[in-house]
Amino acid sequence: MKLIVVAIALTATAAVAKDKEPRKLTPLEEMLEHQRANPQVAASPGSLYEESGRFADLARDQRAARVGDLVTIVVSDRASAVSRGATSANRKSEVNASVTALGGPTRVAGPLSALAQMGSDSKLDGAGETSRESSLTTTLSAYVKQVMPNGNLLLEGSKDVMVNSERQKVIVRGLVRWNDLSPANRVASDRLAALEVQIQGKGVVQDAIRRPNILYRILLGILPF
Repeated sequence: MKLIVVAIALTATAAVAKDKEPRKLTPLEEMLEHQRANPQVAASPGSLYEESGRFADLARDQRAARVGDLVTIVVSDRASAVSRGATSANRKSEVNASVTALGGPTRVAGPLSALAQMGSDSKLDGAGETSRESSLTTTLSAYVKQVMPNGNLLLEGSKDVMVNSERQKVIVRGLVRWNDLSPANRVASDRLAALEVQIQGKGVVQDAIRRPNILYRILLGILPF
């Protein structure tokens, strides 16, 4: 009884501690915090020209090149792997020894008369195949989080969709060359280096397919059925 009370108390304490954990900032909130901590300074103090002015982009390439610019990422990834294996083995052995006539009966009789003839035949045929295929297709807008010294852009974007109490969040990160961006600021996912794609789900479906708790896994390993 005491053990049950202690277990309930520990569970309640863990739940309270979990509720007190600080809320993580969303990517948009992180970007806003970064902008507040690093305000832009005028490139030419006292000049009439402003980099963000109305007519400053008349001759400039409109492709994303600065921190905070938006880029549309077209994610189209498909992976397929097939592995096949086959094995075949055949073995046959035979031993035959007999005495036709040696000062006695020409035919050996009795229950042990067949011991002099032995033979074995074994054959093994096996085949196996494993196949795995995954596909992901989506489109989301990301922002330039950082500009590398060589001009490459670090992109990061997320999309949060909630339908019928089922929540799905897609996070994409990667490096892209500025020249790979289209004039409409679109880029395919196969152009991104160090690509990271995370799909996080939460809801009824995720609860049904999530990994069982450790106690259930221990029981599965112990029980013979």
